[in-house]
Amino acid sequence: MEARRGLLIILSGPSGVGKGTIRKKVMEDKSLNLAFSISCTTRLPRPLERDGVDYYFVKKDYFEKLIREDELLEWAEFVGHYYGTPRGPVEKMREEGKNVILEIEVEGAKQVMAKCRGNDVVSIFIMPPSLEALVERIHSRKNERRTNIEERLAKATREMGLKYNYQYVVLNDDVDRAAEEVKNIIRDKLNATIES
Repeated sequence: MEARRGLLIILSGPSGVGKGTIRKKVMEDKSLNLAFSISCTTRLPRPLERDGVDYYFVKKDYFEKLIREDELLEWAEFVGHYYGTPRGPVEKMREEGKNVILEIEVEGAKQVMAKCRGNDVVSIFIMPPSLEALVERIHSRKNERRTNIEERLAKATREMGLKYNYQYVVLNDDVDRAAEEVKNIIRDKLNATIES
């Protein structure tokens, strides 16, 4: 019997909404056969971030080569740095039957949703409980400069208006509850693809 191609799970939302924390909790559920797509970026690592685990930290000229050669599913430039998802590893994991999570910003999610359509793609927008909660979370990142914080907040406000472009919206009012909701969405999608 031929292996089922894995789902492409787009987990998106404004910067600081808790995508990474939710994604890590969701990935603890081994029954979902999940794999994480590691993005690449030209920014420097934050404290505790590791190359090849959290991101691939690359030089700007290498990233621009990936853009020219159409090796990225999506990419964006934000606060002076590039971020993007390498296409090859995602396709390889999906062909192996793994359900791949892309934890990406809204602009990148828009690109992926335009390129990747079908019943094996699921898009989930993570929504903060309030703008005030998002402000507090972004301010808690001690390594962010004030201008970066202001840019992130302006962008987040615009992005929250795009939540209806996604199949699902999950409120991150409680990380454990939000992670359970995401797991249930993935389970339902897996069951629907098996039945079809």
